[in-house]
Amino acid sequence: MTDERQERIRKRAHAIWEQAGRPDGAHQQHWDQAAGEIDSEDSKPKAKSVPKKPAATKGSKPKKAST
Repeated sequence: MTDERQERIRKRAHAIWEQAGRPDGAHQQHWDQAAGEIDSEDSKPKAKSVPKKPAATKGSKPKKAST
């Protein structure tokens, strides 16, 4: 288990424990739930970033019609 993964699981398990009202004796269930969530996140395909449109150049703005 990588240190980064373990730290993510630890933080998530702590959050789950707090949300559950900080019960005694449920640390393994919280750890297992957190590990499952982290592993699920990591197995999802990453969304491809959409390339940004190039900024318009000064000369490409339409000119206002004079009235």
